[in-house]
Amino acid sequence: MQSEPSAELRHRTVDVPAGRLHLVEQGTGPLVLLVHGFPESWYSWRHQLPALATAGYRAVAIDVRGYGRSSKPAATDAYRMLHLVEDNVAVVRALGEDFAVVVGHDWGSNIATASALLHPEIFRAVALLSVPYAPPGGPRPTDIFGRIGGPEQEFYVSYFQQPGRAEAEIEPDVRGWLAGFYAALSADTMPAQGEPDPHFVAHGGRLRDRFPAGTLPAWLTENDLDVYAGEFERTGMTGALNRYRNMDRDWEDLAPHRGAAIRQPSLFIGGTLDASTTWMSDAIDAYPATLPALSASHLLDGCGHWIQQERPDEVNGLLTDWLTTIEDRTGRGSGVAGVGSTGRGLVFPV
Repeated sequence: MQSEPSAELRHRTVDVPAGRLHLVEQGTGPLVLLVHGFPESWYSWRHQLPALATAGYRAVAIDVRGYGRSSKPAATDAYRMLHLVEDNVAVVRALGEDFAVVVGHDWGSNIATASALLHPEIFRAVALLSVPYAPPGGPRPTDIFGRIGGPEQEFYVSYFQQPGRAEAEIEPDVRGWLAGFYAALSADTMPAQGEPDPHFVAHGGRLRDRFPAGTLPAWLTENDLDVYAGEFERTGMTGALNRYRNMDRDWEDLAPHRGAAIRQPSLFIGGTLDASTTWMSDAIDAYPATLPALSASHLLDGCGHWIQQERPDEVNGLLTDWLTTIEDRTGRGSGVAGVGSTGRGLVFPV
């Protein structure tokens, strides 16, 4: 049975360890928590909120700490993964729920998997968009990224990790930079093979020098760009960029979980033209070991990085179909992960 979504999105703030966290919700039923990536906001889930609500779920999209209307602590280490996971826990509790399905895109995918790994008693299923799951461990991240670029260019992660450097490039023209960054990773506007790769910056140059100019991707309207740009023009970029500046801290914090599998029901959706899926193809190949309860792994042909915005209908269908597969329509089973106002529960292995 499906429920009708509310006519309007509901905005609210809730208390979290950092202060406040802004969220937008629609619908009633079992809780589905949506976590965005860089450089976005709750708005990146604008197509999923009504679809999930119509399917009978309480869909909640957050502004991650440092973004939008959520709190922006001054300390760089306030953005380490452990804190972002605790924000997610606090949101679930503030909404009066005991359990949630967590869905993440880009950095939100990493936040979602860390939430599921550290709090399986709360996050009873996890869906990953664009960025595959790779268990904690391996060499120190900064050492890896420092070797990727080579003598003539620098990997974008290393560029973002230096405090103030990316801000100096982006903040004088937030709207123009965002337009170029979104276009650089979108299927219909990304640079052609053989052109300079926008994931790298020449030593002494700017990342935006690698962006395509003048054309917005088909999924991004001028109004959409206004929404994103307006948020970052108001807040600045430091809170968002601080996620990159905590990767070594995350590596240390998550060391006790080195090599750990996520055993809750899971789903992966990526794009065939997204560097995240091609560079991390080994992580996808390892899913039988790292995501043993994986329902399905989908690669959308000809899709870029902004998957839930580039291909909203396909992503919505895959998400709602997956949620149905983990739903107990009979009320029987073990490991019930929450019952919403529709009277339905979500069942998971214990």
